[in-house]
Amino acid sequence: MYKLLLRPLLFLLDAENAHHFSFRMVRLMARLGFGTLFRKKFVVDDKRLERKVLGLTFKNPVGLAAGFDKDAKLYNELSDFGFGFIEIGTLTPKPQSGNPKKRLFRLIPDEAIINRMGFNNRGVFEAVEQLKKKHRVLIGGNIGKNKVTPNEDAVKDYLICFDALFLHVDYFVVNVSSPNTPGLRALQGREPLTELLRTLKRENGKLAKQYQSKERPILLKIAPDLTDAQLLDIIEIVNETRIEGVIATNTTIERNHLKSMMILTEEKGGLSGKPLRERSTEVIRFLAEKGNNSFTIIGVGGIHSAEDALEKLEAGADLVQLYTGFVYEGPGLIKRINQAILQKQSAVIAQHA
Repeated sequence: MYKLLLRPLLFLLDAENAHHFSFRMVRLMARLGFGTLFRKKFVVDDKRLERKVLGLTFKNPVGLAAGFDKDAKLYNELSDFGFGFIEIGTLTPKPQSGNPKKRLFRLIPDEAIINRMGFNNRGVFEAVEQLKKKHRVLIGGNIGKNKVTPNEDAVKDYLICFDALFLHVDYFVVNVSSPNTPGLRALQGREPLTELLRTLKRENGKLAKQYQSKERPILLKIAPDLTDAQLLDIIEIVNETRIEGVIATNTTIERNHLKSMMILTEEKGGLSGKPLRERSTEVIRFLAEKGNNSFTIIGVGGIHSAEDALEKLEAGADLVQLYTGFVYEGPGLIKRINQAILQKQSAVIAQHA
């Protein structure tokens, strides 16, 4: 139904307007009591899907990536589509409008999206108010810096977000890899990144003691455009700072082998969707093998089918996330992935019986 009816209608709208319209419709349907119907249709409720990762128990390994529910407005409603976890953000200390519109583009022949949103959000403190509702799903908090904050002061921005969200999220994601905030990717350099992660790790222990709570797992979201040498640096930094994991990967600035019109492919911003699948999986496999599976990996990038998700898991990802695939394939994709995981597990058990 989604691909035959709803998607063609949504794709008649400007991409950003379609996103906001979808949010309004999901909220309206939830208020009209359709949540139960959605759960019956899309949720695969099976204990065999549970994953104990990062010291947390995920109902299933399929999550919604950051960027979709930036301001933590609809995390419970979105969980009705079968997600095992929802990542909110990227959040910054102060509200910001992001980059000028038009800033979101569909590359339909490539089943891809280019975005240069620029961390548009209402600020971390408004998100905290939204997060005070009871959570029906595990929540990740993706944090960044404001555009006007110079890199030498970036740590302060991340600390503000970390402190504000600590009691309201289950894990943190440090975003230094978006291509849409000027200078942000420079924070992926060894020295600034090590300082940032060590500072957050110290703050984590301090807040856990203050609130008599557990420390929150910290993950680093990295770009797919890093070289092998840079990825080896990332592995060393993760081990040195003792953060819990990596999200691989963010969007790419590459524009290789695209079928869409050149006027679209030349738009600035991060490319997501099918063209990212292969590179994202390569990065996951590299991190898992060279890192000796010593840290958690969440795989994201180009997952448009159950087979794509299984590929990421087999490459070394512990969990996976959707974004562009969710836009193109609809909520049925989550169910298909979870069913495929169960089938795969059953086949492996039967093989060893």
